[in-house]
Amino acid sequence: MKSPFLSSLVLAAGLLTATVAPLSAQKRNTQAANGSLPWFTVANKMMVVQTGTTTKVLDKDVTLPNGSRVEYRTQSMVLANGTRVHLKEGDLLSLNGELIQKSPSNVAPPADATASLVPIASSAPAAPKPAAPAPRAVAATPPAASVATAPAAAAFSYRSEAPVNGKLRGVVELGASGFNMFIIRVDDKRNWKLEKAEFGNSLVMENMATEEDVRTGLKSYIGKMLDFGVPGRDIHFVVSSGAAMAENTRRIVKGLEALKYVVTTVTPEREGTLGLRAALPAAYATKGFVVDMGSANSKISWYANGQPRVEDTYGSKYYEKNVDDATVAAAVKAKAAQVPANLRGTCYIIGGVPYELAKAVRQGQEAFTVLKAPSDYTQLSGAKMKSGLNIYQALAQATGCQQFVFGYDTNFTIGYLLSL
Repeated sequence: MKSPFLSSLVLAAGLLTATVAPLSAQKRNTQAANGSLPWFTVANKMMVVQTGTTTKVLDKDVTLPNGSRVEYRTQSMVLANGTRVHLKEGDLLSLNGELIQKSPSNVAPPADATASLVPIASSAPAAPKPAAPAPRAVAATPPAASVATAPAAAAFSYRSEAPVNGKLRGVVELGASGFNMFIIRVDDKRNWKLEKAEFGNSLVMENMATEEDVRTGLKSYIGKMLDFGVPGRDIHFVVSSGAAMAENTRRIVKGLEALKYVVTTVTPEREGTLGLRAALPAAYATKGFVVDMGSANSKISWYANGQPRVEDTYGSKYYEKNVDDATVAAAVKAKAAQVPANLRGTCYIIGGVPYELAKAVRQGQEAFTVLKAPSDYTQLSGAKMKSGLNIYQALAQATGCQQFVFGYDTNFTIGYLLSL
């Protein structure tokens, strides 16, 4: 059952979007003063919504009628174009997207403490500060610690070119944390589209899967690809550099070879090169780089004079080896600092942890998600996530990159298929 607060918010949004003409500044001010419109604000370091004399702590993100989104965890609003505006104590944000700042960002407040209005994504004339009632005191919560000088979220509208008369190819990745299967359609120009993906969990690195378990799973994958229409000669197996370190990987490879399949084992450098080929669009070859954050290692790659350059460093499971965060951060920064300055505009980042970060903020079924700053993921927990965020923080600090983009359809093994 919807709460009265959410019901009133939805009703107000519906009335607002149904209005034929935008309210005049005077009329908006009068309605705010009378308490008939909800206003978002920050009080005691918490995002709250005020309606008249009622104040409620916001416990979920709210999308405004103009497409902007109010994020309660980060105490900010994200415009439809991806621009983020952080709210401070006393700032007021109306339901129709107008922000009234108590003090302009990075500007000292005037002597008379007169509030300034910042219109947000609205063509309506700026309104004066509404005479909103003081918010009721709410329980304070300690602010989240700053994790990094964070990249700002931004819109990312790139779309890859679809294949024409493409053929199906399939690959099974034996990774450090599990089996993954991908089927793509690729044409003669190497334009490709992901047709099917499945992710397994063999726990190979922990040696918790028997050879028979693995072979049974692989046979299942093979059957699914054949049923999907992939010719047997176009089914490939790739062992990641992380899985290659596992003791029982050799037995698995022998089992596959007994089934008359060719298995390719890749080094971290080769893995980084393949990830670069799959993840970085040609249009970004001279202005972007790639990070593949795996469990066992992370690969940082870019093109130098037309040739791939790869640096590998710690993966998101470094905690299992009792390596401290500071040591990892220093190592990642040293490797990331080698990325040329002109390529630091956009980072395409793939891997398990980046997937979780992207999934937490994905809008609908978008093909690419711009990650939020490391400090904005305080809601995610777990040792692997904490380690991954430490790596992400180090990458952001070392490169100053403001746009980390996750592509849902990309994996280094797809780069292997494209290299055939």
